[in-house]
Amino acid sequence: MDKQSFLLARKKLGKTQKQLAELLGSSIKAIQGYEQGWRSVPPHVERQVYFLLSRQQQKDKSGPSPCWEVKNCPAERRKQCPAWEFQAGELCWFINGTICECKAQKNWKGKMNICRDCQVLTPFL
Repeated sequence: MDKQSFLLARKKLGKTQKQLAELLGSSIKAIQGYEQGWRSVPPHVERQVYFLLSRQQQKDKSGPSPCWEVKNCPAERRKQCPAWEFQAGELCWFINGTICECKAQKNWKGKMNICRDCQVLTPFL
């Protein structure tokens, strides 16, 4: 997540830097650093921000279809995917080990490079 995306997310959430810091269990200095680009946004913070955005969106209207429907995943792939196992298709981006692009990604950065362009996460961004 780059500094512009982080700032935009904070504004979409309608939070001040102080409020977001409290919500994320972080310091105001860290929030300022993310927004100025002095610090990179750690994966756990990025995940929390996306989660908050998704819950805000869910509150406002119905969420997206499950990922396996959006991606037309075959039954065999679904059975191997944690999103299917836990019936969390609208939160697939939140779960490590999901089988996106036909394979599980090895790290959060690689996973999010795929997820940021996916129809499941993009309605929240």
